[in-house]
Amino acid sequence: MSTLRFGQHIIKTSAVFLQTELSFALVNRKPVVPGHVLVCPLRPVGRFRDLRPDEVADLFSTTQRVATVVEKHFNATSLTIAIQDGPEAGQTVKHVHVHVLPRRAGDFEQNDSVYDELQKHDREDEDLPSKWRSEEEMAAEASDLRKQLD
Repeated sequence: MSTLRFGQHIIKTSAVFLQTELSFALVNRKPVVPGHVLVCPLRPVGRFRDLRPDEVADLFSTTQRVATVVEKHFNATSLTIAIQDGPEAGQTVKHVHVHVLPRRAGDFEQNDSVYDELQKHDREDEDLPSKWRSEEEMAAEASDLRKQLD
C-alpha cells in the first residue's frame, strides 16, 4: 500500500481521491460535517507563506476542483473553505492544508460555529482513534469522490 506524508501523519493512498503534480486531496478521518475533506501540497510545508508560487496556484486550483465535486456529491448548497495557518489559528498538523466543508441551511445552530468545530477538530485531546472512521469507510468515500472526478 502506498502512502503520502501529511505533517506528522502517514496517509494511505486509499484515502486520497485526487493527486496532481503538486497537491493531493484526501477524505477526513474525523469530519466536522459529512464530506469534510482536505487539500494539501505534496511537499510537506508548515506554513502558507512557505509555499512556492506554483504550489499556491496548484493548491487553489485543486481546491476549486475538489470543492465543486464535494458540493455536488454531498448535495450541499454552500461551502466553507478554510486554512488554519499557524498554531494560534488552530493549526495542529504542521502541513499546509485547506479544509473543504459542504454546507446546508441549518447544519449549525449558529453559522460561524463551524469555525469552533474546526478548531476542536484536530486537537490532541480530541483526536482519539475511537472517534476516527474506519479505513474501509474512508476508502469507500475516496473511491466515490474519485469516480466523480473522472
